[in-house]
Amino acid sequence: MDEWFEKQRKELLRIIEKFTPKDGTHDTEVPGLRFIRSSRLSEPVYSVYEPSLCVVAQGSKVVMLGQEVYQYDPSSYLTASVQLPITGQVMEASNETPYLSLQILFDMNQILDVIQASDDAIRAGNETSRGLKVSQLNDTLLDAVLRLVKLVETPRDIPVLAPYAMREIIYRVLQNEHSASLMQFAVIGSHAQRIAGVVEKINRDFALPLRVEELAAEARMSTSSLYDYFKEVTGMSPIQYQKQIRLQEARRLLFSESIDAAEAAFQVGYESPSHFSREYARMFGMPPVRDLRRLRSTIVDEMTISAEIK
Repeated sequence: MDEWFEKQRKELLRIIEKFTPKDGTHDTEVPGLRFIRSSRLSEPVYSVYEPSLCVVAQGSKVVMLGQEVYQYDPSSYLTASVQLPITGQVMEASNETPYLSLQILFDMNQILDVIQASDDAIRAGNETSRGLKVSQLNDTLLDAVLRLVKLVETPRDIPVLAPYAMREIIYRVLQNEHSASLMQFAVIGSHAQRIAGVVEKINRDFALPLRVEELAAEARMSTSSLYDYFKEVTGMSPIQYQKQIRLQEARRLLFSESIDAAEAAFQVGYESPSHFSREYARMFGMPPVRDLRRLRSTIVDEMTISAEIK
């Protein structure tokens, strides 16, 4: 990293550290901007990424999409162009040098607006590509990100300046040679934009039976084309995608509500509790009851460690 880049990164680090007094995800007053802090290496965390830009100020993180592994650190950034069920894990962190990062959520209407205003500066085709990308962080994008982040220290400026800072960030990302993925999802009528609609429907109706023929008809594609384009974007088939969404939601229900595994299975769309238990164990490494016990034990251990540090 050159001297200027390192100076900008340290300023980004300072602000994120200032507004993250403890580990976890912290929303800011800037719409769509959140900070993340972790003082220890994490267990795999299962979640669904929204369309967003992720930048690391300190440490590194690994994200798994299906069988694919994406790692990013202060020299790179990650973009998610569509809702994707991922597994994330912090790989570099300690009490002295915690993992610190930010996430900026994208509005596809904002992206489309930037594309339309850019004329020949940004060209969009009709190809599709993976909805998750890791790219090299350059000076212009880091500078734009830092301008948005600095607004958390001057809240009165947020309503006026945040939309302009966000617009520049989107423009800089779209200029990047690896940004075709993000661009396609904002172009009305593109294959990627239609797949995004299918993804949204599966996320909304995950507990209902999945009928690929109906999804294909809604997307104005043949069944085989839908399957191919969907796998190109998400790295998995529609059935595999739905399964991950269902199991993540079931795990959340088990942890946050007083229900048993059978009830969680029915709520997310499984008809057979034994089938649910097998698939749950395949994804999370152990059956629901044992996994829930381990999760609760981990939370207690983390609370104990946090108390000892204080």
